[in-house]
Amino acid sequence: MADNKGVDIKTDENKAAAEAPTPQNTPIFTAPMAAAAAAAAASAIAGGDIEGGVAGNPALLNMLQGRLGSLIGASSGYVEALPKAVRKRVDVLKHLQQQHAEIDKRLHMEIYELEKKYSQQYAPLYERRNAIVQGAAEPTEQEKAAAAEIAAKEKEEADAADGEASGIKEEEEDEEDEDAEAVTGIPEFWLTALKNHPSLAELITERDEEALKFLRDIRLVYLDETPGFRLEFSFGANPFFSNETLTKTYVYDQDELAGALEFSHAQGSEIDWKAENDLSVTVETKKQRHKTTNRTRVVKKTVPAQTFFSFFATVEEPDSDDESEAAEETRDRITLDYELADDLKEKIVPNAVDWFTGKALEYEGIDEEDYEDEFMDDYYEDDDDDDASDDDDDDDEDQLSRSAKEAAEPPQCKNQ
Repeated sequence: MADNKGVDIKTDENKAAAEAPTPQNTPIFTAPMAAAAAAAAASAIAGGDIEGGVAGNPALLNMLQGRLGSLIGASSGYVEALPKAVRKRVDVLKHLQQQHAEIDKRLHMEIYELEKKYSQQYAPLYERRNAIVQGAAEPTEQEKAAAAEIAAKEKEEADAADGEASGIKEEEEDEEDEDAEAVTGIPEFWLTALKNHPSLAELITERDEEALKFLRDIRLVYLDETPGFRLEFSFGANPFFSNETLTKTYVYDQDELAGALEFSHAQGSEIDWKAENDLSVTVETKKQRHKTTNRTRVVKKTVPAQTFFSFFATVEEPDSDDESEAAEETRDRITLDYELADDLKEKIVPNAVDWFTGKALEYEGIDEEDYEDEFMDDYYEDDDDDDASDDDDDDDEDQLSRSAKEAAEPPQCKNQ
């Protein structure tokens, strides 16, 4: 006969009560709802029927989906169970951390102000760069000498990397290219620099390249009234649009916890496209044949086109509670826009010559094979619904033709 041992429930309860909750002995989920969900899941697994457990109980599943989010970061009860004097010390540490956050905010704002201050020192260099690129000025002898030293050093590094000398004999400086006088500045400087950036290259179409050949300069301007910056794209006269400058302005917000400056929103500029050269749309021409009359008609339809100039559009942030697919695509587009803006600000504008020559790809560690064709799909809008509407037009016209024909014919007697 089995020896039935009694269980001292009172002793076990006192023992459990005597143990203070700690991070080690406190369950992650203490709510009854979580215990019920765990029991249901365990029952379903033990019975070999998952669908009969949580997944088979829509009411429980909906409750889980609606309330699990509230458990994230919920207290385990450990801090609340500490002695009152210890809890007060913890509160003081929270106060110290809050002071730390205030210092962080000042730190990031001072860094921003330093960027603004030093941008004024960069300005003469950018102006000189633009003058040489546009052919408005030629390098001085002093600049040529300094550039020759840089070129010689780069050649030595390249030879060392290859393990042997290139064997290319440098031409004498007085031996000018026969066509040198016909070329002013550095042609297609900014177009080449942008195309060497993988993310931006995905945006630039063949049609865009013709317009971007007129891009004269890209400037970075810090805002005065609020933290942020403006990117200014300066264009020469061109057959595509009448704007001399296209801008995109980005405004920062300061994170309350870490104090970091984060993108808040962006404002683009409207492009005044010239007739027949609007790169943001394409005109599709289709011939349609009527099913009854056999007549044909030509239908022209304007549809959005993929273009780099979508960068200058203003995209509104969807409502926070909007979880639709369109809203998610818009959020992805905004995120990509902020990444491109940050690259233009931090990399392309300051180091434009490295992006022009392609050297930037080396120190950026960029491998173009890592980028897929669909990388920029979120930046463009598709309009596939219009094709169905064209077919509907045919159906409507067929219906109208049949109605008109029936109205014109007199009714016939069936008893003949």
